[in-house]
Amino acid sequence: MDSRSSSVISGISRRRRSRTTLAAGAAAVAVSLLAAGFSTGSADAATPKSTAAGGQTLTLSASARAELLREAGTTTVSTAKSLGLGGKEKLVVRDVVKDADGTVHTRYERTYDGLPVLGGDLVVHTSAGGASEGVTKATDAKIAVSDTRAAIAPSGAQRSALNAAKSQAGPEAETERAPRKVIWAATGKPVLAYETVVRGVQKDGTPSRTHIITDADTGARLYSYEAIETGTGTGQHNGKVTVGTVKSGSQWLMKDTARGGHMTYNLKHKEEGKGSKFLDANNVWGNGKPTIAQTAAVDVHYGAAMTWDYYKKVLHRNGIRNNGKAAYSRVHFSNAYENAFWDDECFCMTYGDGTDNKKPLTSLDVAGHEMSHGLTSATANLEYSGESGGLNEATSDIFGTAVEFYAKNAKDPGDYLIGEKIDINGDGTPLRYMDKPSKDGYSYDYWKRGVGEDDPHFTSGIANHFFYLLAEGSGRKVIGGVTYDSPTKDGRTVKGIGRSKAEQIWYKALTTYMTSTTNYAKARTATLKAAKALYGANSAEYKAVDNAWGGVNVT
Repeated sequence: MDSRSSSVISGISRRRRSRTTLAAGAAAVAVSLLAAGFSTGSADAATPKSTAAGGQTLTLSASARAELLREAGTTTVSTAKSLGLGGKEKLVVRDVVKDADGTVHTRYERTYDGLPVLGGDLVVHTSAGGASEGVTKATDAKIAVSDTRAAIAPSGAQRSALNAAKSQAGPEAETERAPRKVIWAATGKPVLAYETVVRGVQKDGTPSRTHIITDADTGARLYSYEAIETGTGTGQHNGKVTVGTVKSGSQWLMKDTARGGHMTYNLKHKEEGKGSKFLDANNVWGNGKPTIAQTAAVDVHYGAAMTWDYYKKVLHRNGIRNNGKAAYSRVHFSNAYENAFWDDECFCMTYGDGTDNKKPLTSLDVAGHEMSHGLTSATANLEYSGESGGLNEATSDIFGTAVEFYAKNAKDPGDYLIGEKIDINGDGTPLRYMDKPSKDGYSYDYWKRGVGEDDPHFTSGIANHFFYLLAEGSGRKVIGGVTYDSPTKDGRTVKGIGRSKAEQIWYKALTTYMTSTTNYAKARTATLKAAKALYGANSAEYKAVDNAWGGVNVT
């Protein structure tokens, strides 16, 4: 799919909304017990055993990755033929991942008669010797339409999309560009369609970019999603930390050259543009209080650095797109804005200042959450609707949590609570809980039929709960001074395998075996494949993945 972005909370502030069910497809990711009830909660070694299937992802240099992409690009015609694709179909290389045993996983988008096929993405798996090891497809449907001449003019699709999007994007909504003709294949039988992008503002002040898919022959709305979902200095949340800067004339510029050139900008409560650079005379930033603009910038700059380091040192990934280039961050968005979001279009993270501009949403896990939406977009590109939307949100919660543990910051120690520092509820409670998601009053502990019709921020609870069970296990325990008590749907006991292994399995599944349309059942399959590749089919890790999914009613 196209431009994609996400926020740490739903488009309407949690404190001002009751739970609502969204229309299907509508807009809007253990350690052993040491004593009774206690566990260490520490990460175990992330590197799989040498007897595993060699599925550990390699860290590729920029030139090695470029060469793999080039090689894949020269064989798209033969690859399409080997997959049995039709004569009008072509493959476009999107990404490539190589494992320690030489297996290569190449991600492709598809076109049909020159038109983008939305929901047609696939991953081809090839052994070190060049033999096929299968393909993972977003759809198994045959891509074919009678012709690519639309019965409805683009202007008709544009009017229809504007009317459909106004409830989400506001009365002043306008189309971002002319509708583009596509093949819609993500749901049902592939059809000729228009994709129209409508820009506006959501009710809580978050920018809106709604994608509307309409049938090009009947005008019927087929699908829609909101692309902006609702991400030495002293920070308000992280305390005294090191921030990347460079000398700029007689001043210092907040730019992290060690991490892809990441920069943080000051929007000064505006809602458009990149903002102003942060410059300082003595290279000492922030005072730990929201009274000066630098404080939020310190938290965000540090959060981006920790996320970058986690990706590189733990996941062996060189930045969001694995190409060594950083996104950028913007702070002080709008006025008293109670959210943060990732936006693919600007390739940036944006943060509001919260209630009365005194509670910025710039904590470590929020920064990791927003940057990880970029990671999802660059890999599986999970659609932000239905069950795949819940998996998209959960992925950001999972890696936001992982970053918090990785940073080992005494001011914000790692835990399985999401947004516990930002006080979005006004009473000191976290935004979300991974051990029992329903404690927030909105999220789901277990899968059930029709769950994909609700807000992805709530349906993410199923995958968050799975990840917690896989990492730490079921039942009561205390980790890092926080008490958890994680139940299972059928009362089964789940023994955790440790957070680090759980992270590796989720990352492997995301980057290698998930596609844009992956739902919870397919996520179970993807994580089982990942566990098999990393640790072996008869491993305790593989069995734990199966057991943890059973614990959240995904079987």
